[in-house]
Amino acid sequence: MKKNNPERSGNDGQFGFTGRRTFLRKAATVAAGALVAPKVIGSGKDPDGLPQKRYPDSSIVVLDKRFEKYFIWNTPVERLWTGALWGEGPVWFGDGRYLLFSDIPNNRILRWNEDNGQVSVFRQPSNNSNGNTRDRQGRLITCEHDTQRITRTEYDGTITVLMDRYQGKPLNAPNDVVVHSNGSIWFTDPGYGIMSAYEGHLDDFELPTNVYRLDPSTGEATVVAGDFIKPNGLCFSPDEKLLYIIDTGQPSGKPQPIRVFDVVDGKRLTNGRLFCDTGVKPSDGIRCDTDGNIWCTASGVGEGNDGVHVYAPDGKMIGKICLPEGCANLCFGGAKRNRLFMIASQSLYSVYVNAHGALWP
Repeated sequence: MKKNNPERSGNDGQFGFTGRRTFLRKAATVAAGALVAPKVIGSGKDPDGLPQKRYPDSSIVVLDKRFEKYFIWNTPVERLWTGALWGEGPVWFGDGRYLLFSDIPNNRILRWNEDNGQVSVFRQPSNNSNGNTRDRQGRLITCEHDTQRITRTEYDGTITVLMDRYQGKPLNAPNDVVVHSNGSIWFTDPGYGIMSAYEGHLDDFELPTNVYRLDPSTGEATVVAGDFIKPNGLCFSPDEKLLYIIDTGQPSGKPQPIRVFDVVDGKRLTNGRLFCDTGVKPSDGIRCDTDGNIWCTASGVGEGNDGVHVYAPDGKMIGKICLPEGCANLCFGGAKRNRLFMIASQSLYSVYVNAHGALWP
């Protein structure tokens, strides 16, 4: 399948189709599939009145000379908003200049507007949504914990269930999701959403903790990886020849591995191997830039380590962005896809970098 031109993509630039323009016009007021006026719940930067920072921002740390290429000396790490319980699943809508992200325990998807800095409710209830991405037609794809399913938001705001069962058994609780250029949807199903009522509901596991590939045109689903304890964040390399997956199910104190697989014909995985042992416990979020570097979240490891860790293609950590909260997920956005958005516990942060996110989340 021919890849879209970045200038016409659903993640950056302008939509080229009437249906997608309709989707964007209505998306700001979609809530649970119905059109309602958005409720503004916050706006502005630095809501806690944090002092201005001296350049260079000391929270951006160069560990290897290779990271100097991506470091901008006169840009700060900004807190854009706070007020979530556990933020997750950011996805950038460049054509609408807004970011959507989940607040799992509060059962809502929120919308941050780049034009005015306001945060409003996009959808509530969200069925304890977690990971979000977009398909090649620009539609929102969402992992829902409470309903244990993958959904798609259509241009008119209606919701289509793409998958909620495998071989007759309910999914555990889909967590994170990416879309291949051939339209297939790849997602992890570790089941965190059925381990308590806080992010979903308490339920029994009826399936292994798999990584799935779903062809939405046929409804066919296959297990592409079944040997993870808790498969979590995942991302393709820019050329889609590799798929990176984090396993967050390791015992406390043991390094959490990032594994990498070869992608064969856009349909299956082979040659699974260790990309790196992180040395810390990342929450789950992972993204790849156009140079093949891996940007990975870190949480629960304390001051000076919570935030984002950056790994070169050879698996060595070359830099980090320290945040005052543990970071759960991240994505690239902005008009030039050089703005890193970070969902950290209760807050939304961003920083401009000299890296560019791969075309699709």
